[in-house]
Amino acid sequence: MRRKWWIAGLLQALAVWNIIEAQIRYTIPEELNEGTVVGNIAKDLDLKLSEVFERNLRIASESGKQYFGVDSAKGELVVSERIDRETLCSQSATCLLPLEAIVENPLQLYRVEIEIQDINDNSPVFQNNEKVLNIAESTAPGARFRLESAKDPDIGSNSLHSYVLNKNEHFILSVKNKDGTKIPELVLEKALDREKESSHNLLLTAVDGATPARSGTATIIIRVQDSNDNSPVFEKPSYKTRVPENTPKGTVILTVKAIDSDEGVNSELTYSFEPDTPMSIQHVFSIDSELGAISVKDVLDFETVSSFKFEVIATDKGASPLEGLCSVEIEILDVNDNVPEILLKSVPKPVREDAPLGTVVALIGAKDSDSGENGKVHLRIQPGLPFTLKPSISNYYALVTDSYLDQETFPKYTVEITAQDSGSPLLESKTQISVDVLDVNDNPPVFPHSSYTVYVKENEGAGNVLFTVSAFDPDQGENAKVSYSVLDSQIKGISVSSYFYINSDNGSIYAMHSFDYEKMKVFQIQVQAKDHGSPSLSSNATVHVFILDQNDNAPAVIYPSAVMGSASHQRMPRSAKAGHLVTKVTAVDADSGHNAWISYRLAEAADASLFSVNLHTGEVRTKRSVSEQDDSSQRLLIEIKDNGEPVQSTTVTVDVLIEDGFHEPVSDYRKKSAEVSKKSGKITLYLIISLASVSLLCLMTFFILLVKCARGSRGSSSCCIRRSESGYKNPNRNLQIQLNTDGPIKYVEVLGGDMMSQSQSFGSYLSPMSEFSDFTLVKPSSTTDFTDTLNVLDASLPDSTWKFESQQVRINAELICTRE
Repeated sequence: MRRKWWIAGLLQALAVWNIIEAQIRYTIPEELNEGTVVGNIAKDLDLKLSEVFERNLRIASESGKQYFGVDSAKGELVVSERIDRETLCSQSATCLLPLEAIVENPLQLYRVEIEIQDINDNSPVFQNNEKVLNIAESTAPGARFRLESAKDPDIGSNSLHSYVLNKNEHFILSVKNKDGTKIPELVLEKALDREKESSHNLLLTAVDGATPARSGTATIIIRVQDSNDNSPVFEKPSYKTRVPENTPKGTVILTVKAIDSDEGVNSELTYSFEPDTPMSIQHVFSIDSELGAISVKDVLDFETVSSFKFEVIATDKGASPLEGLCSVEIEILDVNDNVPEILLKSVPKPVREDAPLGTVVALIGAKDSDSGENGKVHLRIQPGLPFTLKPSISNYYALVTDSYLDQETFPKYTVEITAQDSGSPLLESKTQISVDVLDVNDNPPVFPHSSYTVYVKENEGAGNVLFTVSAFDPDQGENAKVSYSVLDSQIKGISVSSYFYINSDNGSIYAMHSFDYEKMKVFQIQVQAKDHGSPSLSSNATVHVFILDQNDNAPAVIYPSAVMGSASHQRMPRSAKAGHLVTKVTAVDADSGHNAWISYRLAEAADASLFSVNLHTGEVRTKRSVSEQDDSSQRLLIEIKDNGEPVQSTTVTVDVLIEDGFHEPVSDYRKKSAEVSKKSGKITLYLIISLASVSLLCLMTFFILLVKCARGSRGSSSCCIRRSESGYKNPNRNLQIQLNTDGPIKYVEVLGGDMMSQSQSFGSYLSPMSEFSDFTLVKPSSTTDFTDTLNVLDASLPDSTWKFESQQVRINAELICTRE
């Protein structure tokens, strides 16, 4: 418990920092517990607490061990592993642990030094707990006997301070200082007398200078021998040599030699390492005990130890062996035997493809344990990459961009880094790092085609998928994720969104409701593909939608009209002959193409032998002459069918009233008039005058109509058909107006079309027996006016003027004018 309080107090007293040449230094004692705070490194680096996490502040150590870490919550440098100063720095007076503080965005490197101060955690220790000395009884007082020095790994006041010898009658302790090492010597103060006492046991205690002090003991056994009064003497007090670090094992590098002036056994010598020689030296070198030859025992490594100093003892073989001592110094010469090491000080960051030139990708260091030219390292990367190495501080390089990147072409680069030293021969090492290129939204979605054509049947149910568009975006992630939408536009004054819905994820276009070909035949929509990048990019495609006609309309009867009841009433004279035109049934079908081809047939008749219906024109004619026996009232049921699938049909009922003396043919009337004219010339004269008057009146009426048509060409009451003002936009259709006369029925047909498409027919009928207007303009359906009907005519034929194929149309032009 005392030790903990002492360490805490020492920590508060010693944990100081200062910045020396852009370096931060902290001083701490060794053996601190894990988690102990060394200092607020964030504050010392002038970093905000938020930057500690955002810029990834971390500590790197060249030693490979992570003795320290950073508390990202507080920005404090804390101990993460127990630190033993003696393991790190041995006996060095100053123990500095170099660290590197690294932050990113932007990438910066700071030098941090931790000075590890010693604490008294080691006691002095003798390598041999027992020392035996053979001392001749003839040895004169004042003789000195070297004892083994105690070792204390601590330094300063915590290291070995003094020795204490237990009280005895013959010996005192003397301590001499050699190169900073305290060497105890046993001094004979009073002559020995073997006959009185043949051996002596002494206790040597080594004490350090700390408070409280630590100590270690060794037993010294003195054996009193007979005289051997000459000690071995080396030819030189010290030996020095230099050897390269790649010297093979077993090579003799030095031979020491000593001479003993005694004779016989007392002059025979053996060589050995001084007892205090560290085991690390004895593992590397060996000495021939007879010859004194020192040879290499293990691999030499200049980078580990650059020189060795130790002592060699020559001991004679006398009854009371005497020793001689010399020092040996071996200097190790560096050889280029270490391959350069590449150090990645930061994980390569992914780089945006629009990164500016000079963007730092990674910080790379180089290290070579050799010295001099052997330790100078140069880095390079393979050519052809958009990166370069830019020298930074010390042996550090920054990997930066030196040309523009394109993620779609090269999403990832493998950079091979080569480190080469300047030694002879040259040594090099290689490593590879991967640099990912981050995508930037620089590509808009692309449709395979700029326009698409879709065919849709009318009356299809709502919710069906009409078509699917797809766009490709070469970007990645959110930048490549495409959403689809229909650009807002108007279709007949209604927003396109009322007609269609598009799945924003897969581009499927759905119909919001069914379509009617008769109302809408073709339209187009604009589809937009938009990516999810920032800012987002988009492109458009046009979808042309054509509605395909289905046979969903039954023929509509437009003549004869049955406004007065469920049946149409027609009159005919009983004098009608075979082929007499009773009436003409006219129907139209709002569908198009084959679906609008109409045929007529007589479904029911009171007398099927009397009437027939033309399959294509709908003309109702007599098959024979009317007889007196035929009923005066005949009912006909006429069925009208189209050519679609399935067939649509409708029926019309025509009641024919056969009357006697009803409007005889014009030819008979003229015959009677001729007979009358023969009888009376006066009547003829009246007729001539009447005819001239009527002709003049017709001519005046014709001119009046022309004037009125010219003035009111834009009015709805215009009687003349004007192609340029009718709203008819398609001049590529031949229209024909034809006047037909058959008996008492006169009608005008406006025909257009050809055999490849459904003809449209407009007729005006004049019947002298009609109950209604003498002139009726018939339209194809109640929902389509004359102008609209002309607009839907086939536009495939070349432009042509309307042809009036019947001269009777020109003669009777007044018939195609509407009554005021």
